[in-house]
Formats: sequence, C-alpha cells, structure tokens
Amino acid sequence: MIVIGVDTGGTFTDFVFKDEDRWGVYKCLSTPHNPAEAVLKGLQHIAEAKAKRIVHGSTVATNAILERKGVKTALITNLGFEDIIEIGRQNRSRLYDLAYRKEPHIVPEELRFGVNERTLCTGEIVEDLDMVGAEHILQKMREAKVESVAVCLLYSYLAPSHEKKIGELVEGLEIPVSLSHEILSEFRELERTSTTIINAYVSPKMKGYVSYVMGALGEEDSLRVMQSNGGSISAATAMNESVRTILSGPAGGAVGAHEIGKMGGFDKIISFDMGGTSTDVSLMDKQLSLTLESEISGYPVKVPMIDIHTVGAGGGSVAYMDLGGSLKVGPESAGADPGPICYGKGDRITVTDAHLYLGRLIPEHFLGGSMRLQTDNLEPFFNQMAKDLGLSTVELAEGILSVANTAMEKAIRVISVERGFDPREFTLFTFGGAGGMHAAYLAKLLSIPRVLVPNSPGILSAIGMLMADIIKDYSLTVMLNQFNTDTKKISKLFHGLEGKGTEDLISEGIEERNIILERYLDMRYEGQSYEIIVPFKDNFIEGFHELHEKQYGYRNQDKTVEIVNLRLRVRGVPDKPTYKKTRISSEKLDKEALLGEKEVVFDYKPVKTQIINRERLVSGNRISGPAVLVEYSSTIVVPPFAEASVDEYGNLIMEIE
Repeated sequence: MIVIGVDTGGTFTDFVFKDEDRWGVYKCLSTPHNPAEAVLKGLQHIAEAKAKRIVHGSTVATNAILERKGVKTALITNLGFEDIIEIGRQNRSRLYDLAYRKEPHIVPEELRFGVNERTLCTGEIVEDLDMVGAEHILQKMREAKVESVAVCLLYSYLAPSHEKKIGELVEGLEIPVSLSHEILSEFRELERTSTTIINAYVSPKMKGYVSYVMGALGEEDSLRVMQSNGGSISAATAMNESVRTILSGPAGGAVGAHEIGKMGGFDKIISFDMGGTSTDVSLMDKQLSLTLESEISGYPVKVPMIDIHTVGAGGGSVAYMDLGGSLKVGPESAGADPGPICYGKGDRITVTDAHLYLGRLIPEHFLGGSMRLQTDNLEPFFNQMAKDLGLSTVELAEGILSVANTAMEKAIRVISVERGFDPREFTLFTFGGAGGMHAAYLAKLLSIPRVLVPNSPGILSAIGMLMADIIKDYSLTVMLNQFNTDTKKISKLFHGLEGKGTEDLISEGIEERNIILERYLDMRYEGQSYEIIVPFKDNFIEGFHELHEKQYGYRNQDKTVEIVNLRLRVRGVPDKPTYKKTRISSEKLDKEALLGEKEVVFDYKPVKTQIINRERLVSGNRISGPAVLVEYSSTIVVPPFAEASVDEYGNLIMEIE
C-alpha cells in the first residue's frame, strides 16, 4: 500500500508519497478547466499499478463559491423568513462607499420559498408542517429546474422532524438536499441558513468531482478529503458536507507546519505558505488556531476552520502600472496557463519573472531540472515597463518583490500584532513553492528572529494531509447558565454527541481504541453577543474567566456566565508516515552540495552568491548568506543579512541579523 497526499493549487498540483521506507515528491502544472486531470496524471505517474491510500486537498468547493459556478440552488424556510439571507446583520462590507451595491445572492428571490410550520426556542412544535404548501413548493422547484435544495427551519436543531419530512419530499424528486440540523446544529438562523445554502450550492459539484476521481481509481484504492478544520473525512462525507472542505488545501499546510514545527522544537510559529496564486498565513501558539466565524466571498460560514488569513500575492501575481502611475502587484495571477513569462507562454511580468531577472531562480534547476525556465523573453517586457514607470529594470524587479512583500507583511501583522501577539516571540515557518524566496525579507521587516524551511517546502500542504487526523466536529445549542447546570449535567448532554461521533468514526474504519473525544463549550457573559471556546473541565467556569481575561484583558466575576453550545471534536488517529533524522556532518558545508557561484542581485547590486543543492545538505551544515538553495519543489534565498544551518530533521533554520 502506497500513501499519497495530493494538494491542488492554482498553479501546480503537488504530490507526496511514501512507499514502505521511501519518500517521493512530484509536481505538475494544474489544469484549471478540470482539476481532476492533473490529479489523475500525477497518480498515474507515481503508482499506476499499486494500491493507494490517498488524502486530497481540493479547491473544487472554494472555486465554485468564488467564481459563482455552483449549481442552481433553492431555499425552503419558514414563511416570512425567506429574505433573512438578504437582510443579514445589516453590516456593510464597504462602509464609506456611497455607490455600494450588494452582489446578487446565489439563491435568487424567486427560488426562496416559505412554508407554514413553527417550533419554539424550547423545541416545542406549536404548528405542524403544512404538507399541502410543501407539495406546492416542490412543484415550483420542479418547474424552475432546481438542482439542489437547502432547508433551514427555525429551531430545527431542537426538533428536526419537519426538516426531515421536507428532505424526504425533495429526495423523492431526486434532487440533492441539505438539512440545516445536519449541517449546523446551532442557533443563529442567519449563519445556519447561509452555511446550509453554501453546502447545497457546492455539494453537487464536489460529488461530481470526487466521483470522477474515484471512478479512475482501482478497487483497492481509498480516497479521503481534507477539511478546513485540519482533519480529513471520507469521500462519501465530503460529497454530502462539502462546506467543510472550503479551505482544505491551506489547512493541510497549517497541519504540516504545526507537526513539523513541534518535531523540531518550535511550538510558537507563524506559518507562511506562498504558492503561485496566493499566500496563506496562520499563527500557532502551541496549537492550531481555529475559528468559527468565517466569510467566504461575503457569505457567513459557521463551521470550524483553521484560522488562516489569505492575500492575493503569489509567485504568479501579475505586476502592472495603475491609473496613477504606481507599481502594483496582484491580486490577479497568471496561474498555470499562461503562467509567468519565463514559463514560455505568458506575456505579463510576474513575481516569478522578477526573481529570475535578479538571478534568484536558477533556470536549469527549476523543478529539479524537469522544467527549464526561459530567460530570453524577459528583457523586452522589463524594458517596456521600466520605461513606463521611469525606473531601471533592476529597480523594477526589486520594486515588484518589495510591493509583494508589503502585502504579505500586512497579512502577518493582521494575525499577530493586531491580535496582541508579538512576532518577535515566534518562528516564521515558510513553505509553498515561492515562500523560501521571500521569508527572510519578511522576517527582517517584522523583526522575527528566525525562519524555518522544512524539507520539500513546495509540497508541504500535501505532506500535512498525510499527517492529519480523521476529525469530525459536532455541536448543539443548549442555552444554560452557571446557576442551572453543573459538570455532571453537561457531561450527560455530551453523551448523545459522543455516541454519534464514535459511531461515525468507526464507520470510517477507525478502531474505537484509536478514537479521542475532545469536549468544548461556547461560553459568554450574560448580555454579550458572541462566545469564546473553552475546554470542558471540572472548573470550566474559572477556565472561562481566565480565557476571557487573556483574550480581552478583563474578567467580570459578578456577571452570570452562560453556556451557549456544546462542541465535540472526535479525533481518529490513523497510521501516519514518520520522519527519520538525517546523518550528522562536522563540516560547515559538504563539497558535493556546492553547485557553484554566480552573481545575484541584492539591494540593487550584483553579489557573488553560492548556489547550493539543498538535497545534499545534512545536519550540522552551515551556510552564510548570500546563497541560493535549489531543490525539486522550491528555491530558497539566504540573503546577505542571514545565516542558515541544518537541524537533525533536515530543516533549514535561518537566523536573521
């Protein structure tokens, strides 16, 4: 059995595999018109004839939302509540834009249907479901050729019988249906409705994609899909609960960074994943940071996700001059097709082209020599843009990198400084195909003392998928307070969730002895609108006060504490590939690692720079900047102001002056 992690990116599709004791990596250009083509090409290249266990990070759900290419979706809710998704919370995303207009919702007004029924906040049903009205709605949906349906009734998480009846009727039409009590069993109807709609909108697309991939696999092959929460789920679950896969690729990278960081002794890290299209950053203070409040393309989505901040700056980000004559970079990307100019088909300068122009990419060593970069076409494009901006070509190339770095520096500040964390206390953990070329500069801008670059950084997201546990999250709104409950009562309430969670993971092939149950509570002070997540322990009230004080700077012992939701995380621990330590060398740099020297531009001047084969480095090697390290999946730049060393696991540690 060969285990394979697959990460589909905007520019490259990455593969990492382990066959017995042998690790291997592979990258190929993505196929945006049909992402499955690149996935199947890579799987065929790696192990056509062997049984495969695959964990896949997919962008299918994400792209369906961002590009508004999901299926035709209808909403069934309580009569009079059809427009809750339009009204929202009365927030304006652009407060000072006098001409602001909301984009049309993915469920248009004519596909929002109200039905008579009513359940109280206690779970008591006071008005039965109007079956005649429901049948009439189904007839309208049939005439409108609806392709998927979201059902969200008030307080259905307490009494789901009416939602189930509607679900049975819709299934009779052979239309996929998403029921809110199954997708998000919590109060706040706006977020519950929106999350259910997003699931209905993308699930048929995900089902088609996963079915296509599985149809090309063998009978002994298995496929799991990465979730936004840092765990994986079965292909069957991913097809029905696709809303949980929206950030599956970036989540794999965050998991990989967290696990490898811990292994190397770094438990406070800022992960920095720079690919071809975008950059994802996440702060981890001894644990993965999760959020329950997310927005995707303006739509509230309330499922657990790793807290990741994304900006449109990547290796393929396009440089251009705006109407005011200023140099801009991104968010538009050249992607995989046509790609940067140096790939041979592009005609607009990108960040990758700027690196190549300055000598920081080595054409003959790109992708291990399997894809040679073309330098001949760069000069006329740089000459023309430099002339338009009144710069030299070197100033233009340095300026492109500086503008990109500024965007990424801002992203890191959002997740650190703006949330009360001091970047100087963290290590910048960089990965992605382009991350190693920018990390040292970002660390210097933010006064971060060191940078960690793992082995095969360009495919770390795929590695993280192989390290991920099988995770399922469950929640239930209970609305209790500290005076009408206690530890014993809450434990009893957890039992129902735990039984379902254990049963679900056993059905996914995990033995009961390998299942871990983690209990949490959503808690707040009486009168507050939002909650914080607190681990459920005997002294959970004091735990809430302490956590509230840590996050917001104060506690209020006189205020009543409310327990809003129970939250259960069920974790299955599968067999995972392990890392071996590298051999130790007493030499500063092994001779076979040095490929030669060339002039590379740093601070607008050419400097003699070592070119090093990173794959030949071992523990104990040290490198003084400037140096350019090449490997199959990435290129790493050690500037003149940095020194690097190799630790026992082969990680490159850069110390920043």
